[in-house]
Amino acid sequence: MSLKKHLQQFSKEQLIAQIIELNTKYKEVKTYYEFSINPNSTKAKDEAKKIISKCICPDINYDLKLREAHKAITGFKKLSPVEKDIIDVMLFYVECGVNYINAFGDIDEPFYNSIAGMFYDACSFIQKHNLEPVFKQRCFKIVTETDGIGWGFHDEVSEHYYSFIETH
Repeated sequence: MSLKKHLQQFSKEQLIAQIIELNTKYKEVKTYYEFSINPNSTKAKDEAKKIISKCICPDINYDLKLREAHKAITGFKKLSPVEKDIIDVMLFYVECGVNYINAFGDIDEPFYNSIAGMFYDACSFIQKHNLEPVFKQRCFKIVTETDGIGWGFHDEVSEHYYSFIETH
């Protein structure tokens, strides 16, 4: 039996009761409905940034949790926010990573790959949605702050910037 057929056997009141129960039991469902009711709220974006901060910002800890930070971004994207907010969270991840490098020095290759990869994703998303004027300055600041970071990291970040944002 398909989910649709299964749900069709319930009354409207029973369906509402099930949704309320799901909303109570599962944080992801609650977040989804809060966002769908008020899509202009910054609560979900702020929560994603808070998680990223806890995972990779040097002011909070030395213990990196990149997988958890990526999960926060993926969860935020699932809510279908506006493109600017997705990019904002992606760039925040990159900024936290760059701050971490500048605070603690040389990190390992997977860390550099993660930060540069997210910058690539953000820059390509910016170009895809024609938002270069909105994010150009912020992206250039990231490039500037990576100057002097080795392992080809600065070169890679610069390449992404000049390929997607500063194309002329």
